[in-house]
Amino acid sequence: MSPGQQEEHRIILLRNGNPQGNPMNAPRCGARTRKGTPCRAPAMANGRCRMHGGKSTGPRTPEGLERSRKARFKTGNYSAEMIALRRYVRKLLAESHDTVEQMHLARR
Repeated sequence: MSPGQQEEHRIILLRNGNPQGNPMNAPRCGARTRKGTPCRAPAMANGRCRMHGGKSTGPRTPEGLERSRKARFKTGNYSAEMIALRRYVRKLLAESHDTVEQMHLARR
């Protein structure tokens, strides 16, 4: 580098808000583990690690609850109608096997 040029220092943050560099210098989560010791995993932007970030409380508003119900609606092979149809077909197959067996025994 020539004496007239100045070195440019940029601080690049990682996706979780921690500075780039030695991961041992990252802030720690600090949540209590089942052992009773503080968690030693690096903290995210919210101050906790990916394991102790806190669970979602789910939708609270009526609009959010309705949106959740619609997102959970099952179609296709796992819908209630298809499950009932498969049960009905299995029942018919079992009955037809029994009928064929009875006809086979009657012929003897």
